[in-house]
Amino acid sequence: MASDPGRAPGVKVAPAFMRLTESEWQVVVGSCYDGYPEEACGLFIGTMNDGAPTGFVSEARPCRNEAASSLVYRIDGRDQLAAMRAAEQRGEEIVGCWHSHTHTEAFPSPTDVSQAAWYPDWLYVIVSLKDDAPVLRAYRVIDGDVHEVPVALM
Repeated sequence: MASDPGRAPGVKVAPAFMRLTESEWQVVVGSCYDGYPEEACGLFIGTMNDGAPTGFVSEARPCRNEAASSLVYRIDGRDQLAAMRAAEQRGEEIVGCWHSHTHTEAFPSPTDVSQAAWYPDWLYVIVSLKDDAPVLRAYRVIDGDVHEVPVALM
């Protein structure tokens, strides 16, 4: 895990990049279009190192948006439990989530930043559908600070 000289020892920082396969990217973006005009959401399963995501994703798992809204998302609790069980069976963890922004940029809103406090170790991916082509960007939200994590398609 990389260290940041501006942070206290032991504070987790963002991984160097997030790795998605082309297939995982298609699952994420496809689910966002399938959920339109509401925000779509899902979970990433992968590996953690000392409680922080390594950036490796082994599965992108679409979930229902309990909020059924074009403005906010809330991952269905049953879907989250199923993802947790699947991850545990493989010796992995939930390492992050995604959701779509149907009419705004792929950058965390103030609501997104405040909700990230619930799972501070996760990667947060936002897919913007506001333009002709989707835009997918990843972030870590650490103590309310937004840190972009480059996405590497494998």
